[in-house]
Amino acid sequence: MTDLLAGIRVLDLTNVLAGPYCAYQLALLGADVIKVEAPQGGDLARQLGASPALNEAGMGASFLAQNAGKRSVVLDLKNEADRERFLDLVASADALVENFRPGVMARLGLGYEQLKEVRPDLVYCAISGFGQTGPMRDNPAYDQIIQGLSGIMSITGTPETAPLRVGYPVADTLGGLVGAFAIAAALVKQKTSGEGAFLDVSMLECTLSALGWPVSNYLTAGVEPKPMGNENMTAAPSGAFRTGDGLLNIAANKQEQFVTLCRLIGQSELASDPRFAEREIRKQNRADLKVLIEAALASASAAIWEEKFNRAGVPAGRVLTIPQVLEERQVVERDMTTRFQGLPGMDQPLTVVRGGFMVDGAAPLPVLPPPVLGEHMDEVFSDLPPRARRRA
Repeated sequence: MTDLLAGIRVLDLTNVLAGPYCAYQLALLGADVIKVEAPQGGDLARQLGASPALNEAGMGASFLAQNAGKRSVVLDLKNEADRERFLDLVASADALVENFRPGVMARLGLGYEQLKEVRPDLVYCAISGFGQTGPMRDNPAYDQIIQGLSGIMSITGTPETAPLRVGYPVADTLGGLVGAFAIAAALVKQKTSGEGAFLDVSMLECTLSALGWPVSNYLTAGVEPKPMGNENMTAAPSGAFRTGDGLLNIAANKQEQFVTLCRLIGQSELASDPRFAEREIRKQNRADLKVLIEAALASASAAIWEEKFNRAGVPAGRVLTIPQVLEERQVVERDMTTRFQGLPGMDQPLTVVRGGFMVDGAAPLPVLPPPVLGEHMDEVFSDLPPRARRRA
């Protein structure tokens, strides 16, 4: 059984990525996630993505990526009647997640303190760029803003090209993952003690926390992290290497792995060369070592070397494109994706990606396709329990 959160209802009031990705993780685990959207177009991600036709249909590729498994209702939280219907939903919910700027929900009269009157044990998760307090709390925040402020961009790229943005919204994604983790933990407390919680998730703090090693090297060793391109500061040879066909990541981080690597490329003498024999001196001479290794790797493709190195215990992997990795047997055989047929605005099946783990050998997959805006109004509101229906 992959439905670890079966019986849990989550209200998803979020937009674009961090919040929707958070709620998507909960939906994958079997929670009943109800997406509460504004009537004027709903989630902005419905209009975002590489397909103009899907954007026009309100089913943008960005929305499709993290909203499968959810149900959609449309409510205008500034309208009194809709506010009452929303409170009905809150009364039926175990958790709520929103990613408005701090204070927006409170100004609507729907903040945590107000909603606790309806559902005393509510788990309320607020995801924002900087958190609910502090001098930057009211600043607008997008992923790239957080990437720059967190230090990620300063260490991404080479000394010549940095600072560079990471190639996907990593700060948004980290905020979503941390939010889902925090909600799941708070739900345990809710079910064991009957207490709710207010979860204040800061994308900046999530990103800074994930920068564990670079931050620790500075705080404990006084070494300021620098951009190193595809090199790994902790070891050599460890990075991306050119081969006869394609790039190959090699992580010979242990001494025995380095010795094995030298033997496999026909350069056993490198293991005893004074420039490379020991770990620390090897790091100082990584540029010279890379030239010698790449010269040997030129005799075969990255795929051939990958298989040879891994078989001998030297970690290695090709540098793949997104289309290539989606076709890899490892990804296909572990059911990393699932398909839905007949979605509005699409003349082909929709494929979506699941979360990054399995449960008892089974892949948690969404059971519903991403919803059309307001698709489940009748279904959701006709199914509210008696306690919640008192205002209907």
